[in-house]
Amino acid sequence: MDALDVTLRLVAVLLAFLLLPLLVGQTEHKVMAHMQGRVGPMYAGGFHGWAQLVADGVKFAQKEDVVPAAADRRIFQLAPAVALIPYLLVLVAIPVAPDGGVGQAIDAGIFFVLAVMGVGVLGSLMGGWASANKFSLLGGLRTAAQLMAYELPMLLAAASVAMAAGTLSLPGILDAWEWWWLPWQIIGGLVFFTAGLAELQRPPFDAPIADAEIIFGAYTEYTGLRFALFLLAEYAGIVVVSALTAVLFLGGWHGPFAGTLGWLWMLLKTGVLAFGVIWLRVSYPRLREDQLQRVAWTVLVPLALLQIALTGVVKVVM
Repeated sequence: MDALDVTLRLVAVLLAFLLLPLLVGQTEHKVMAHMQGRVGPMYAGGFHGWAQLVADGVKFAQKEDVVPAAADRRIFQLAPAVALIPYLLVLVAIPVAPDGGVGQAIDAGIFFVLAVMGVGVLGSLMGGWASANKFSLLGGLRTAAQLMAYELPMLLAAASVAMAAGTLSLPGILDAWEWWWLPWQIIGGLVFFTAGLAELQRPPFDAPIADAEIIFGAYTEYTGLRFALFLLAEYAGIVVVSALTAVLFLGGWHGPFAGTLGWLWMLLKTGVLAFGVIWLRVSYPRLREDQLQRVAWTVLVPLALLQIALTGVVKVVM
């Protein structure tokens, strides 16, 4: 791989990192406006509220950057970057086309992306602890409990795919992927996607934020662009979780004319899953903290173990 090829791949990853989360954020405004009758996001800029995202950006840029006097200033300021940057690193390892369309092929790609995503969640913990606010601390503690509960089923579901493909490399998994994996790995796919939503603290798994109970959780004291970075990290997480689900369970770039349209199939599958994330936010109420833990330990973990056992049986029979 020459220097020009590396540069082009890095530019493509940066553009995707900058554009796709913003597109998801704009789509969320429009979907919620239609499904919940929220007319506000339909006015900014005229036709269909096309400038709503621009208006939000201007609003955040104009807000004062406030740091609480009692806060741990360095950690408070570092937390938004810790929450956002790991998702950029994950995008580097996600294959988007059959001709090597990936920032960097990593032999242990599954371990890399899941480990880096876990680091991103630390941004919420850092912000909650450093804010010197009881509600922020409570949100951070809920985030920690949720991370520990949902990391395990997510890892187990990904391990099932690695067993089936016989490799930890994401491009290698796609090379081994077959259409009949869809019914075979559907349990693991549901577990992985659900656990991913919980790690992103997206509804109905948003007890760590719970604006009706603890103001806005770990982000209560954040204003202006620092708060906007946390929102951007959330939308980047939606893109990453949707893309990983598409790669591991839906065949990624596999589809008709994959040789030339593989990247389009990848984007389409990622977009459909991202729409599902938004649809869930609009449709379902928040789970209580005890319900969150019960879903993780009594539903998702047993289902993930069942998927691993099923994968083992199928591999032995084959």
